[in-house]
Amino acid sequence: MTTLGMSEPARMVATEDPLWWRTAVIYQVYPRSFADADGDGVGDLRGIADRLESLAELGVDALWLCPFYTSPQTDGGYDVADYCDVDPVFGTLADFDDLLDRAHGLGLRVIIDIVPNHSSDQHAWFRAALAAAPGSPARDRYLFRDGTGSDGSAPPNNWQSTFGGQAWTQLPDGQWYFHMFDATQPDLNWRDPGVRSSFRQILRFWLHRGVDGFRVDVAHGMIKAEGMPDYHPQDLIGRFGVDPGVILTKEGPNPPYMLQDGVHDIWREWRAVLAEYGDDRVLCAEAWVEPLSHLARWVRPDEMHQAFNFSFLETPWDASSLRQVIDDSISAFGSVGAPSTWVLSNHDVVRHASRLGLVQQPAPGDGLGPRTASGLDPELGLRRAGAASLLMLALPGSAYLYQGEELGLPEVVDLPDDARRDPSWFRTGGVRYGRDGCRVPLPWEGTEPAFGFSRTGASWLPQPREWSALARDRQRGVAGSTLELYRSALALRREHGLGGGTVTWLPGYPPDVVALRNNGVTVLANTGSRAVERPGGRLLAGSGPGAPGVLAGDTTVWLLEE
Repeated sequence: MTTLGMSEPARMVATEDPLWWRTAVIYQVYPRSFADADGDGVGDLRGIADRLESLAELGVDALWLCPFYTSPQTDGGYDVADYCDVDPVFGTLADFDDLLDRAHGLGLRVIIDIVPNHSSDQHAWFRAALAAAPGSPARDRYLFRDGTGSDGSAPPNNWQSTFGGQAWTQLPDGQWYFHMFDATQPDLNWRDPGVRSSFRQILRFWLHRGVDGFRVDVAHGMIKAEGMPDYHPQDLIGRFGVDPGVILTKEGPNPPYMLQDGVHDIWREWRAVLAEYGDDRVLCAEAWVEPLSHLARWVRPDEMHQAFNFSFLETPWDASSLRQVIDDSISAFGSVGAPSTWVLSNHDVVRHASRLGLVQQPAPGDGLGPRTASGLDPELGLRRAGAASLLMLALPGSAYLYQGEELGLPEVVDLPDDARRDPSWFRTGGVRYGRDGCRVPLPWEGTEPAFGFSRTGASWLPQPREWSALARDRQRGVAGSTLELYRSALALRREHGLGGGTVTWLPGYPPDVVALRNNGVTVLANTGSRAVERPGGRLLAGSGPGAPGVLAGDTTVWLLEE
């Protein structure tokens, strides 16, 4: 296990604007699927470093790296066995330092994932807990409990795993341990002072190396209610009018394993640690919290800097709904002095190039497969995805992009069953397809082995043949391609200061049109299927072809008054 010592000098990036994160466009890199330098079929840190110039050329401000830590990889690296070292499949700490230096040299900041809700069952802490007696300090690092029933053979409560099945696993000595996700991912006990102290040191380890911040996994789930009582969401339907399957993110009592107030004390501790390294390091929360007025509590001035706006991600392609979520987001985040964030895709949800072409939306984490993708219209999905992305990039605040969305990549629906890796697939007996379909390795060069992902042609998930036409080299410089839409939009967003602007709604447009002005740029998004009249002005950007004076259906344009 790597020492938490800090003998290496800190690697810093020159900072012109300590508040860079308020307007940044941040590109999410899923390391397994970005680029493979050693040819083993799994992406790695050297592969990322070798492709950084493409991200600088795209025009993003920063990258967020999903976990690359030592891990048995039962959940794509979100099962961490050592928080201060690199898994050999991804490289070494020296490779990480090189990547960081190269990124900073290109003017790109680097945010890394931190996974504090749970560790791997292979972590030294958990192995020590298994070897220790019930009630020992080692076990108190996790959530061990005695069972119920006359002989303790029933789990301590009725909580269910997010990945399917019960959330408790029994040990040979009779005690049970809690895992919100897979049984290989035991939840840490964040009421234990030792856990809190250890993670502050982990943060310092990476901050000292020069990282620019952290995306915090499951930031809303780390504190559990005292006594860990049973949870009966079905009892809340009559009182609160909500579906028990989505009670986590709706009004009503918080579930006992999510959204507990104690998490805010943790974020204040972490914010103080980041402040030791200057005022330009950032914390971003993965927190599935609704309404947005509640999510704003995560980004108060002494807590997180940002929180993912999943309300925006889940909003349907409907003008009224979009106007409402944009208004609510700006109001909620602004009420605590934080920027709004915007996101349409990530490694846990169906890619929006497919999601927006579906009639029935899948639940987060369910994924798409042959049984559930009926009615998918790929052309409609891609057209709407371009329009939604152009609308998102026109909004003030910070935007997150998921690798491959700039290529218009769809969800891969027809993965062979024996290729799937997501724990949800196995824990539900194939009922839920899981997230593999949005994690297929990227296509870089259309005629190369594995489309340039790996020189040997190896790929840990199979790539569709039709992705040859979507490869980056096939789209670069091609007018009308998704890649050029993103490159143009990001350059114009920077040129016109849209990230730091304000939204003014424009009246007089049909109900299917989202119409706003930001820093002198008029933004029109037609969410309907019929064309509408478009005002004059110089066309800065458009998500699809259209005649002068006409805004086609499922299309967004940016206009500048002449």
